Amino acid sequence: MSDSPRITHIEWGTIEATGIGAARDLKLFPGGGREWDWGETGTHHDPGIQPSDVQELIDRGSEVVILTPGMHLVLQTKPETIAALELANVEVHVLETRKAVLLYNDLAETRRVGGLFHSTC
Repeated sequence: MSDSPRITHIEWGTIEATGIGAARDLKLFPGGGREWDWGETGTHHDPGIQPSDVQELIDRGSEVVILTPGMHLVLQTKPETIAALELANVEVHVLETRKAVLLYNDLAETRRVGGLFHSTC
């Protein structure tokens, strides 16, 4: 059984997970999670999610990673990010935030899943 926190609520501008609380954006991984602060890595909508954004998910033992481009699919993902996950033998999914939450919670029942969740655009 996975120990990835479950997402309990999602709406525009807010996402909440058990044991983590609510934030605009969340970074979740096996054993915990925290607010996803784009400023730590200089992430912007374009060029998007960077390899440095997912390194913590890899380091924390995620065997599957869910990346979200937001509710209106504005946040991009750099190709190097997907390549870094694949190089680490991590299964990756990129989905609209609400769909991503459903898949994440489903996978969290049996897998060590991590994710970056953007709750707006």
